[in-house]
Amino acid sequence: MGSHVGRWAFAVIVRWAYRLLLWLGFPLIWLYLLKRSKKQPAYRQFWGERLGYYAAGIDKKDLQDNTQRPIWLHAVSVGEMRACVPIIQAIRIAAPHRPVLLTCMTPTGRETAQALFGGFASIVYLPYDYPAAIRRFLQHFRPQCGVVMETEIWPNLLHESAAAQVPLVLANARLSESSFRGYQRISALIAPAMAKWSLVLAQAPADAERLAALGARAPKVMGSVKFDHSNDAAIVARGQAWRAALLQQSNRPLVLLASSREGEEAAFLAQWQAEYAQTAAPLLIIVPRHPQRFDAVADLIRSHGLALQRRSQWQDAVAADVILGDSMGEMAAWFAASDVCIMGGSLLPFGSQNFIEACALGCPVLLGPHTFNFAAATAAALAEGAAWQGQTLGEILDKTQQLLLDDAERQAMSAAGVEFANAHRGATARLVHELTTYL
Repeated sequence: MGSHVGRWAFAVIVRWAYRLLLWLGFPLIWLYLLKRSKKQPAYRQFWGERLGYYAAGIDKKDLQDNTQRPIWLHAVSVGEMRACVPIIQAIRIAAPHRPVLLTCMTPTGRETAQALFGGFASIVYLPYDYPAAIRRFLQHFRPQCGVVMETEIWPNLLHESAAAQVPLVLANARLSESSFRGYQRISALIAPAMAKWSLVLAQAPADAERLAALGARAPKVMGSVKFDHSNDAAIVARGQAWRAALLQQSNRPLVLLASSREGEEAAFLAQWQAEYAQTAAPLLIIVPRHPQRFDAVADLIRSHGLALQRRSQWQDAVAADVILGDSMGEMAAWFAASDVCIMGGSLLPFGSQNFIEACALGCPVLLGPHTFNFAAATAAALAEGAAWQGQTLGEILDKTQQLLLDDAERQAMSAAGVEFANAHRGATARLVHELTTYL
């Protein structure tokens, strides 16, 4: 009994220490937003929402009809928001009477939400993890339940939602080994919060085991909703048209560096030029992950002496060494256009970006060594022949050249990618089935 009381008291002390640290760091939040706003002015907007203050006229506090309480989904940024598409479609079918509330943390996530769901959903920022701010958010919108995508573990959000009797579901959850070890170091803070989840749905058994070890109650394995994403046929057709036009102009194969992260383009371009110093190079397409880096990547390409064509300035003909994909919402088109995709985020230790969409569109995927954000999907893709993984840029570009010269291997990998993507669908249906208790 005494040890139980002691653990409880220690957890309370740790939680209050966390709150103190949040308040000590309060000025740094606004400095951070100002710094980010130098490259993305949108970071200067909606600061009140960051503290739980929302525009007048949408307050649902006084509504007597509980059937109008919204279903709330939180997706931190672009990738998570796009992964919500099949979930939201399924929820609107399962609970057509419920409004939809979407929260995010970044301007690009908000823009993506507006483009995808702006016709019917309320879209706002989730407040930072200050108890009073979270309470204002919950009181303002009165959600019926909340679905948090991926692994967003905010202790005060969990405690305040439980106090307000708003069930929270952690969906599509993943937890790498390194993140698990980091959370273990603050287990006195994390474990009581993890116990507040009403339901935890993990992507893979290993994720479920780690989440349980952190304190989640009986997590279930649901798979990844990213397999359930359906591409816009018009966007795919656009990419196929680009491919036909580009092949007609130069008859060069098309190699895509997709969703590249800071530092990856410089290393890649250096290796690319070394690889093709003596032979004609394929047409290279680079699509950076973050739009605020488009100009910097354009300057980098020019600094390597390579002729650049920006998608935003694309006319009819393309006479370039590199195409820069500086547009939003066209990644599926680039996958459809390309012969081979090298996945960004995997070349340096960012954990990889989502390669499932490329597989679904039959674009052979080459991965670097860093895929911890997609550990289960990577293992399955490698085992099923849908992707290939190299440890160095040299290995990856050698494999690229091999695939470009071997039509049969490239086509087999393309077919395996489509089969892999189709075989792992169904996570959204499992999620919505579990959610019916709360709808």
